[in-house]
Amino acid sequence: MKTVLKSEQTQITRLFSHLEFDGNKLNHQPGSVLGSTALIAGTTIGAGILALPAVTLPSGILPSTIAIIVVWLYTLFSGLLIAEVSLNVMGAEGIPSIGFLAIVEKTLGKVGARIAGATYLFMHYALLVAYISKGGDILVSTFAKIAGLDNILPNWVGTTTFTFLFGGILYLGKERFIQKLNGAFVAIVIISFIGLLLLGSGQVKSEQFLFQNWNAVGSAVSVICVALFYHNVVPVVVTQLEGDLPKIRKSIIIGSAIPLIMFLAWNAVILGSVNPDILQNPSESGSVFDPLQILRSGGGGELLGLVLTVFSEFAIITSFIGFVYGLVDFFKDISRITKGELSRLPIFSLVLFPPMSLGTINPSIFFTALDYTGIFSISVLGGIIPAIMSWQQRNQQKLTNGIYQSLIPGGKITLTLMITVALALIGKQIFSI
Repeated sequence: MKTVLKSEQTQITRLFSHLEFDGNKLNHQPGSVLGSTALIAGTTIGAGILALPAVTLPSGILPSTIAIIVVWLYTLFSGLLIAEVSLNVMGAEGIPSIGFLAIVEKTLGKVGARIAGATYLFMHYALLVAYISKGGDILVSTFAKIAGLDNILPNWVGTTTFTFLFGGILYLGKERFIQKLNGAFVAIVIISFIGLLLLGSGQVKSEQFLFQNWNAVGSAVSVICVALFYHNVVPVVVTQLEGDLPKIRKSIIIGSAIPLIMFLAWNAVILGSVNPDILQNPSESGSVFDPLQILRSGGGGELLGLVLTVFSEFAIITSFIGFVYGLVDFFKDISRITKGELSRLPIFSLVLFPPMSLGTINPSIFFTALDYTGIFSISVLGGIIPAIMSWQQRNQQKLTNGIYQSLIPGGKITLTLMITVALALIGKQIFSI
């Protein structure tokens, strides 16, 4: 079913994707802005928030706050650009729903799709390594503290226990059960986060706001990118809202602004709760100093440490669930394309065992994995590829006199700027290796 939307100068035909029969009647069931906003916000709020204080600590509260806002603006433009590309592919192909990798293939061909697929695969594996290593570390540390076994249990116990426990639940659990379980975990994350802000605000030291080291801001950018990444669900939002530009724009702006406010409050409270002496010398060993580790061990009080432990572990679990399913679906699609259908057990083994092994070999890989994910994967998937696709689409529409619907201003100047910023981030990472 089609509807013609009239603007001042053009007519745009849009496909409705939510039509259902009710008896003899065909009813239109549009998606809601609220639901799409919640999807974006929920996708953004994940384990990336745990790494923020560690990478923003050396720069201080004010510089890192500005950095988070600047990165958010870039990711906002990137999210709107992916929505724009998705919308125009759906319109050109006459289909109401399409995934991101399929959009890349239709716009940039098989070579572009393979590059995007490889980047997508790297991002998921890198994040699963990060989540398994940190989730296992928190799990075994908490158990050791309760049982009085400090410094006795090896790190591999945590990574393997975390993988088999939660990976096993995902493998054995039915979809409806997993949805309910994940909903309960998300509720725990929200409640514990509110508790953290209330408890942590009482620990904030005013002198922390005076510390500024602008030279250290650059090293935090990649992890901030990971924390603010939601772009894999943008095509879903375009489908849910049936290509309605104002609704799509509103959902992406509000849905990404909610986590932004949470991250800014979180960053200020955690950095404000750390001892000023530690702030002046964040790392004596040369490795990344994690202020959350101090607070989890009781440095800000036992109650704050307990709530922070609960929040950290369940934030990791909810992110772990989403990325496991994302990678499972990826391998299912690959097996269908190659006509070599894999059963459930080999796919889950392929998803879980490589990151578990790497996390066991290098248990301190959490921040390294997030760093490389932010620079290489998100710069490519969130910046370079969407900008190139938009550039290509605009040229094609101009040649065919077609209608191109745009969600971001600035035309090719904006696209060039987005590509330049992404390439600059990648170049900085390569030369710092």
